[in-house]
Amino acid sequence: MDLKRKLARLTGVGPGGKPAPRGAPTPPVAPEPRAEGVDTELASGLPAVTHPRAQGVDTDLASGLPVVAGPRVESGSVASPSCPLSVTEQRAEAENAAPLSGLLAVSGPRPNESAPPSGSPSVTESRQPSTEPPRPSDPRVESLRRMLAEWSERQGQTSARRAATPERARPGPLPVAPQDTPHGTVHVSERVLAPDHHHGTAPVAGALDVEGALVARLALHEDLAGVDYQRMLFLDTETTGLAGGTGTVPFLVGLAWFEGRSLRVHQLFLRKLGEEAPMLRVLAERMAASSCLVTFNGKSFDWPLLRTRFVLNRVKTPAELPHLDLLHCARRVFKHRGAGTRLVHMEEHVLGHRRVDDVDGSLIPDLYFRYLRGGDGSALTPVLEHNANDLLLLAALLGELVRRFRAGDGTDVPSGEDPRDLLGFAGVAFRAGDHARARAFAHAATRGSGAVGMEAHALASRLARMAGEPQAAAEHLHQALTAARGVQAATLHLELAKLYEHSLKDLPAALRHARLSAAAEAPEDHQRRLLRIEGRLERSARAHSLDLEARPPRSGA
Repeated sequence: MDLKRKLARLTGVGPGGKPAPRGAPTPPVAPEPRAEGVDTELASGLPAVTHPRAQGVDTDLASGLPVVAGPRVESGSVASPSCPLSVTEQRAEAENAAPLSGLLAVSGPRPNESAPPSGSPSVTESRQPSTEPPRPSDPRVESLRRMLAEWSERQGQTSARRAATPERARPGPLPVAPQDTPHGTVHVSERVLAPDHHHGTAPVAGALDVEGALVARLALHEDLAGVDYQRMLFLDTETTGLAGGTGTVPFLVGLAWFEGRSLRVHQLFLRKLGEEAPMLRVLAERMAASSCLVTFNGKSFDWPLLRTRFVLNRVKTPAELPHLDLLHCARRVFKHRGAGTRLVHMEEHVLGHRRVDDVDGSLIPDLYFRYLRGGDGSALTPVLEHNANDLLLLAALLGELVRRFRAGDGTDVPSGEDPRDLLGFAGVAFRAGDHARARAFAHAATRGSGAVGMEAHALASRLARMAGEPQAAAEHLHQALTAARGVQAATLHLELAKLYEHSLKDLPAALRHARLSAAAEAPEDHQRRLLRIEGRLERSARAHSLDLEARPPRSGA
């Protein structure tokens, strides 16, 4: 229903403000004289002053609503008395004009409209007495009028606010550049670091000075002993999530390799999903020219994910290289720190490098998805910087780990080293079968206090016993007992009982420590140990008594 009909329903009331009954005859309306430039509303007798408009249409200035009226008389002319309107025409004109008469009719001329010329009948004079009583104003019409005025005001305010709002900044450029390759266009960010570049306290080029044998022992991976570390490839990825599987996409593949003693950082960026194939082929070429991969948790995440992407994109998977995962090395060496083995922890606590304004890894997928939805490409600059720092950290951490592991060659361990790290190196060397290096680190770690010192003494005792030095082994165990409590103390007493029984042949000492080791072994084993040592003591005492009796008396006794 349009506005004209709605207003007609709201204003269509009969005499006395009540709706006219259906079927009631419409009283005839006599034609009224019209003043020049003034239309008289036929139903109500009120003047409807018109602005010069198209014939038959008038527009209300306040609301912009059309006011339909009958035939107009052009300005300067008077209605011809020889052409009176018939009753039917008058009634039709009244029905068209009546719905709006109560809402829009005014008692005087409109703005910008000239008054009637002198000599013409005025509005008051030209109005005939109405045959109907005046209609009361409908509150619904007044409410609708207020609503229209408020709506118009709100529209004006909204337009003003939009005009005052500054234009949205255009998205910035991506921090990568397109590069043509035989496999297609890839988007690359590249930099070269000088040979003397340091990441924290460690030189990045220190990774070139590692020895294959030490790396193999540090990683507990003998295949790494014969690797040419001048051609190693550092790898780290940034992905759309950590869930794994086919739904996770590596949108940034960070690579780094040495050219001389300078480190080249080469980052491959996926500008749009579905364009992985050229990027993967460039990665395969670089892997073919490398001797091994160096990653942090790459064995469990980065490489399995990339291998899946090769298969899904129907790109030939490159041959797998020897893989040095520094996460495993860091866990073994720094496990006594208690601060975790996240890459940023290693960077801060081992290398002394603290990142400023670094993007949190959990926010990286969301930043990439915003870019894909048309966001600011320059917002990905912190992501590329985060990835580049991870690559530098891999090189610096490898060189630092090997340098510190090399110091335990059996003679000289720096006294300023953290005892917790020394104990970690001792444990790695012990597992690798390098007992001389392990013993040197364990001796150095005994300077630690609390649990660290206790474990260092226990390991040093074990190594001394393996070296055929039972007395030194017993001394280390006694030192460890000063800091041990509970089950740990019982375990040390058990080791001392074994040592005194089998190596030092001191049965009373063995029995004393055996009685304190009940919590370290099963009750049956503990009882059997006690009975065995007690039995040996009885036999030893009896044998000693018999030996004394068999001896001849001394002369002069």
